[in-house]
Amino acid sequence: MLYFLRHSWGRTALYIMKLSRTVAYALQATVELARLESDGSPVPCNRLAAAGGISENFLLQILRNLVARGILESTRGIEGGYSLGRSANDISILEVIEAAGGPVSSNVHLDGGISPESKEKLEQTFAKVAAFTQHELEAVKLAHLIPLADSRKPKRNKKKTVDCQQP
Repeated sequence: MLYFLRHSWGRTALYIMKLSRTVAYALQATVELARLESDGSPVPCNRLAAAGGISENFLLQILRNLVARGILESTRGIEGGYSLGRSANDISILEVIEAAGGPVSSNVHLDGGISPESKEKLEQTFAKVAAFTQHELEAVKLAHLIPLADSRKPKRNKKKTVDCQQP
């Protein structure tokens, strides 16, 4: 589940999101697969679990859900494992979150102690926050979360060597 709280102090707004462990692990695994995508070979579950410090059995359940939603593909056999079902540029973190934890929504349950008008305004406010969050999470693709290949590392200048010996 994904929870939203919004506190406004003047012009500053603070958004707090609580992700379930399942969603966090799904994000970890898919980002790791996106990072390893250039290799082209499927990544075994035990390798993903070790990289993220995750229980292999728990991760396996999560990965199966991601396969069922078309986010990942699984390959059986000795050389088998998991790979992205589409390009990392085409998979949003919203898709991963919803595949692992259900829809992003504003589940506000207010029972008594508040007027119907206030309750309605609160529900509308949280619905707007959820819609905004969905929009923002949809815009972030897995490719945005992986470091660029060595392109940002400074290139070493190759020193020219001069042969000091004369013929």
